[in-house]
Amino acid sequence: MRILLLTLFLSFLGYSAYSSTKIDSILAQLKVELSRKNIYDDKKELRIKALKAKLESTPQTSFNTQYDLCDKLYEEYKVYQFDSAYFYTQKLLDISRSIKNVSKENETRIKVGFLLVSAGMFKESFDCLNHINVSSLHDSSKREYYSIKSRAFSDLAEYNSDKNYSPSDKAQAIKYIDSAIALSKPNSFDWLYSQGDKQVILSQLQQPSPYFIKLLDSYTISEHHRAMVSTGLSFFYNKPNQYDQRVYLMAVGAINDIRSSTKETLALFKLGQELYQNGNVQDAYTFIKQAMDDAQFYGARLRKIKIGAVLPVVSAQINIATEKEKNKFLVYFLSIAVVAILISLVSFIVFIQLKRLKVKEKIIEEKNTLLEKINEKLIEDTHIKEEYIGYFFNVISGYILKLEKLKRNVERKITIKKYDDVLLSVNEINIKKERETLFYTFDHIFLKIFPNFISAFNSLFKKEDQIWPKDNEVLNTDLRIFALMRLGISDVETIANILEYSVNTIYVYKMRIKAKALVPSDEFDHRIMDIKAIEVPGKGQE
Repeated sequence: MRILLLTLFLSFLGYSAYSSTKIDSILAQLKVELSRKNIYDDKKELRIKALKAKLESTPQTSFNTQYDLCDKLYEEYKVYQFDSAYFYTQKLLDISRSIKNVSKENETRIKVGFLLVSAGMFKESFDCLNHINVSSLHDSSKREYYSIKSRAFSDLAEYNSDKNYSPSDKAQAIKYIDSAIALSKPNSFDWLYSQGDKQVILSQLQQPSPYFIKLLDSYTISEHHRAMVSTGLSFFYNKPNQYDQRVYLMAVGAINDIRSSTKETLALFKLGQELYQNGNVQDAYTFIKQAMDDAQFYGARLRKIKIGAVLPVVSAQINIATEKEKNKFLVYFLSIAVVAILISLVSFIVFIQLKRLKVKEKIIEEKNTLLEKINEKLIEDTHIKEEYIGYFFNVISGYILKLEKLKRNVERKITIKKYDDVLLSVNEINIKKERETLFYTFDHIFLKIFPNFISAFNSLFKKEDQIWPKDNEVLNTDLRIFALMRLGISDVETIANILEYSVNTIYVYKMRIKAKALVPSDEFDHRIMDIKAIEVPGKGQE
């Protein structure tokens, strides 16, 4: 019995470690994809630019060609940017009316309905969809019409979220999704996705949807569709012990949204909420902030409201954590100051002992010439130590005097109730100047230890990609990041705190620089750590 319990316990630990590793891995991959977001967006912009160029060169009388190009531009924009997508649907409507093609006009109105639902404009979307003559649509267009109308009622039910209106909205959503399923080819993407979507609307979430699982496991689908299906499947893992599966699927959805340049997205926001509720505030803020940027870029009004209600709460937690870190730093600084004083006292005692030893050595000097030379060397070493100890003691004493002066000044002003003057006293400390002095000292000391660092660093890049300090700089931000790494500070958050940047900014700096290197990313870090310090004279010659 004990062996069985031990086996189960070890198995549970192994599974937990595996799950944690899997989540860490997918979140790391998501952060990499976030750093590459502009690359994917640039590719989409190039496709759009090419289509616009074709449209401009198309004669005004070539209505069919114009219609096809506008339709392609709508497809590029429909989950990317609402205003542009809406603009091209209006052009499609104008062309349809010009050629008096009612079928194309109705199909375009379906596209407009999709955009309005995506933007959270419920009244406008229902007005648009209700003006469509459904009987005149082809089966494929009918299926799309019913799917969009089902989504409109489903989103409206979620928005209302009450016992008066939501049930009837959900009933309408089911009615239209059933119509869409009836018009879909069995086992096609549309049929399987609609079946899974129906389960979500009905809150039949007790078991993972076999329809969504089949799409992910057995079908070759686009990145956009993979994002939709993964996000939809995550809703089925709603129990506390299914956190890892839920987060993994949301992360997969977010990654595929980024790769497909989808801005009308839900996965990143939901993922941020999950991480925040689980205590991962830093990643939660990063993802929710990006979700807000996407919603603003697309023009999703309702989603901006939802994210706007959550983002300040997460941001406040970040600020609280930052304040705690500042307090920790102050405690560490004061602790170091106390230790430094103790070291100074001990050093002073040692110095006194050395002086006494010097008197004794002078007596021995008269008897032994060799000992005289040794004594001279000892005096020289003692002088060097004295200079360093004096310098260090003066620096620490200066900071103590500043703190003591500030303390007395603040106590005096509080005593006489001049509270407004307290802030003025605190502001006398020029933090910016102190930090600049810190960077200046760090740069000079670092280059004294690693005089070849800048040239060795730039040997890893092409000439046009090399990074050199300006005339008024010793090291710049790019070089300082990797200088800290060379000193053994590999934690991105620590580097960000030292340089007063966000973690995401430091991560982007590193990824941008590594992307230009002549060596792979993993090897790049090793090459930085291989840069040699200046050789200490006499070391290794014993």
